Amino acid sequence: MRSSALRPPRRSRLTPLARREALVFYLCISPWLIGLLVFMIYPIFRSLYLAFTRYQIGHDPVWIGLDNFRRLLDDALFWKSLGVTVQYVIGSVPGSNLVALGVALLLAQKIRGVGVWRTIYFLPSVVSIVAVSVMWYYVFNPQYGIVNGLLEMIGIDGPGWYTSETWAMPTIILISWWMVGTQVVIYLAGLKGIPQEYYEAVEVDGGGVWSKFRHITLPLLSPVIFFNVINGFIGAFQVFDQAFILGAGSGRPNNATLTYMLNLYKQAFEYGAMGYASSLAWVLFVIIMILTMFILRSSSVWVYYEAERK
Repeated sequence: MRSSALRPPRRSRLTPLARREALVFYLCISPWLIGLLVFMIYPIFRSLYLAFTRYQIGHDPVWIGLDNFRRLLDDALFWKSLGVTVQYVIGSVPGSNLVALGVALLLAQKIRGVGVWRTIYFLPSVVSIVAVSVMWYYVFNPQYGIVNGLLEMIGIDGPGWYTSETWAMPTIILISWWMVGTQVVIYLAGLKGIPQEYYEAVEVDGGGVWSKFRHITLPLLSPVIFFNVINGFIGAFQVFDQAFILGAGSGRPNNATLTYMLNLYKQAFEYGAMGYASSLAWVLFVIIMILTMFILRSSSVWVYYEAERK
């Protein structure tokens, strides 16, 4: 006969007070739960279904299996938009992180009025990306823009910037280097978390500024760099606003600013091909997931966690 001591303990029922507390808890979070289900979970699974259908707005979706994904392989705009986006990622992510780290190193200095400078550098991050893009639209205007005006004063004929097929994407990349306020704050927090004793030890050993940066700052800041690189990488693959405004919503000139998200937008809302646009979205999700996993796996080589030292 099985001993009663070996029986699993019976789960006690909730008391009336505990049930009321649980009810109040779920009532309080119900707006968030409803929003999550309606605006996140349902659209995700709906788009996955539509990716396998031919769906025009105003008509019922028709199941076509993998035809949308086969169409991608022969779609010149798909490959063009993917190449433009990769170009943006390669130029934006390393450049913006280098700029943000450099600014954070400057703002970490103990100087008078540094709080004001920190606020100034963070301001672009709280301004609407649309407003920022419009501002840079006029700054880089080939005819009456400030940049070409300054270049003309020193005898240089400025390029066409966003009206030039060669300079259109570099212009958008330059704008991304300016909007690094959030990254600066994160880097600044990481710098403030490095113990000063480490720098003092380098000074005792006769090391200078470069030795401090190479042997102390970079290794101890590598988890923060990793975080900013991952976030910047994911965001860069989804760039849309700058390309939409500077490219007049069409990817001009000659599709030089046709990013992946802009192509997806055009397929969905200009051509009404919601099914094909859904397949584009899921392909982008897979691309970002695979490349992000690669970066995560590489972190064991270059990211240093002090708490994991053996």
